[in-house]
Amino acid sequence: MSEIFNEIDEEVRRERLKKLWDKYSLLIIIVAVLIVAGVGGWRAYQYFEGKKAAEAGAAFTAAVELAEQNKHAEAEAAFDKVAATAPAGYRNLARLRAATEAAAVDPQKGVKLYDAIAADRAVPAQDRDLATLKAGQLLVDSAAYNDMVQRLEPISGPGAIYRHTARELLALSAWRANNVAATRQWIEQINLDPETPASLRNRAEVLQALLPPAAKS
Repeated sequence: MSEIFNEIDEEVRRERLKKLWDKYSLLIIIVAVLIVAGVGGWRAYQYFEGKKAAEAGAAFTAAVELAEQNKHAEAEAAFDKVAATAPAGYRNLARLRAATEAAAVDPQKGVKLYDAIAADRAVPAQDRDLATLKAGQLLVDSAAYNDMVQRLEPISGPGAIYRHTARELLALSAWRANNVAATRQWIEQINLDPETPASLRNRAEVLQALLPPAAKS
């Protein structure tokens, strides 16, 4: 008797499965196709992204070789091409390198390119700060001290990645402008920062020695 009931239960299960299949078979097939397509699409995406990265790396290396040969105009054009077509990581680095190559021929053009990077909110903050610093390096011998402060003070605060070089540039700019008080201020910030590199401390001491003696109170 139990065998009969088992056969009946099995028949009922088959009938229910058949009804479920008849009702949802199209949906099941669509889901299965989408899963397969999704996996295939992701793998295709990974392949093409890897291919793009490899091509960008090769193009970037070729541009670096041009730069090392002092072919600045050609290198700038090559870096510009990488910046226009490469993934984000290479794109930002290529823009910075293009500005460097431009600056080797025309410093003012280099400043404009660095300023454009620094103003681009799509660029990571660290790269924007580096562009700001690079522009400051190009301008330290010509820009007014107040202009240098406007540019570099925002990246000279505690914890800022490029604060050490920014402070040194500001000290040099103040000294060039015969602003003794400001020069002392920046030298003091350099000396008080425990993470200031030893080489920069030494240069700050040299600059300090060029200043007139501090007035006694």
